Amino acid sequence: MQTAKASVLSVPFPSKWAIHVTIGGKPIVWGQLIINSIIGYEVVGTINFRGIPIPIQGYWNEVNKQITFDSTYATYLGNLTIYDDPPIRIRHFVLSGNLVMNPPSLQAGERGTWIATTDINLNEYSISGKVAPYQYSKQLPPVGVFLTSNLLHQFE
Repeated sequence: MQTAKASVLSVPFPSKWAIHVTIGGKPIVWGQLIINSIIGYEVVGTINFRGIPIPIQGYWNEVNKQITFDSTYATYLGNLTIYDDPPIRIRHFVLSGNLVMNPPSLQAGERGTWIATTDINLNEYSISGKVAPYQYSKQLPPVGVFLTSNLLHQFE
């Protein structure tokens, strides 16, 4: 289970996310994204696809719900969507977007997409000491949410 600090930001931190990357239309890897902190809208954490956490640094734009971050091998740009599932009291957080591979990657210059998910039990997620109200419950999340959510809970 994940711990979230109450904040004015939409993205929980510290948080652990399951991530899936597709490059050139081909599914490449599953992994783990860790957001350790967002301070002054600067994102710090790690990304891990092959057993070795690689540092990431980037920025969070709360107004646009947009994240951008760089690792040693790629630059990621994505947006946040939130889905609530009231019957099971879970809030799904979904980051998804585009990426470009950078040197020293053997795939430098190639473009792809990514999706990362995490979830929080609404009983544990609070804003100013109050349980967060339900939001976004009219939409169904994309299939990728369920796939990466399963992966997320395998890491625990």
